[in-house]
Amino acid sequence: MNTQHEHELEPIPGLPEALPPGETILWQGRPDGLALARRAFHARGLALYFGVILLVRLALLYSNPQAEWTRATFTGFIVLSTLAALAIGILCTLAWLVSRTTLYTITNRRVVLRIGVVLCITFNLPFSAIERAGLRTYSDGTGDIPLTLKSPNKIAFFHLWPHARPWHLTHPQPMLRAIPEAARVGEILALACTAELPGIASRSENGAPAESKLRGAPGRPRAVPAGLSSALHS
Repeated sequence: MNTQHEHELEPIPGLPEALPPGETILWQGRPDGLALARRAFHARGLALYFGVILLVRLALLYSNPQAEWTRATFTGFIVLSTLAALAIGILCTLAWLVSRTTLYTITNRRVVLRIGVVLCITFNLPFSAIERAGLRTYSDGTGDIPLTLKSPNKIAFFHLWPHARPWHLTHPQPMLRAIPEAARVGEILALACTAELPGIASRSENGAPAESKLRGAPGRPRAVPAGLSSALHS
């Protein structure tokens, strides 16, 4: 596993150097900006928070018969609404920037994360450094694929965020986050791992063939492709 900090002149988009003989790109993609804004930057939660505050202020105003719509009251609502729109807009803009500057790559030998808005960094994660992968899909078709690294490989959580599995600070897990068609990408990764490391990728943790279930849309579990773990909670 290695890290590249400068790749302004990428020979291949998303990769700091040309692929060696025998290695091919199986998939490339970037996070979905809207899904990233909702789940990584919590823009929807912030919108709900401000919405509740505005509704409470309206309810208090109308519950008091003596209350009047003064200029100060109207100005307060305008200011609060403007601040809410500004905060949500900043989060959505950040999510868009992260989406546009991120490129995930899966080859037949490794996973590559090109991340960073201001300082771009590329993380090369060969299959031999990955202990297992998880998959979680959502109703909009997007999903997350976290990667558990074998010891002693480790990447600091704040070097990865938001491309890291939430709340795993002690043992950070790089994550392909909010990617479209996540189930298909998971299958591509599983098949690549099976072909490269057949003795590991096709087995579950107890040594038996992997037969667990995918966590996708509620009530719609799917069979996990070989090599992918379903123990994923974000």
